[in-house]
Amino acid sequence: MNNSSFDSILIKNIMNKALITVNPQTTCFQIAKMMDIGFIGAVIVQEKDIPVGIITDRDFAIKIAANRLSYDTHAREIMSSPLITINHDRTVLDATKIMNIMKIRKLAVSENDKIIGIITSTDVINQLT
Repeated sequence: MNNSSFDSILIKNIMNKALITVNPQTTCFQIAKMMDIGFIGAVIVQEKDIPVGIITDRDFAIKIAANRLSYDTHAREIMSSPLITINHDRTVLDATKIMNIMKIRKLAVSENDKIIGIITSTDVINQLT
């Protein structure tokens, strides 16, 4: 797939709409259970309905396991913040550029300042195959 065809695929057409949100006081144990049950690799952290961060499966490996933090640790202590977003009408090529520059694998997708999904590096790779 060349850049011109990759540039024509809109994020809204391939993003994952399965979205779990938590508050900053949610424990890591609760988040891990939600991610396991929902078969997802990230949750959005919201405070008073405002997205403030993201917690990914990588955050668990790096921030919880490697630092031997308690499973009672709150989301606010391990979330990646500020939340990096991209508009749903942008292209997959735009998303890959942001992911590459920011060194991230998951990108929150927004519409009218509301988070409506997540696009991941896996979603992008699946478009290539």
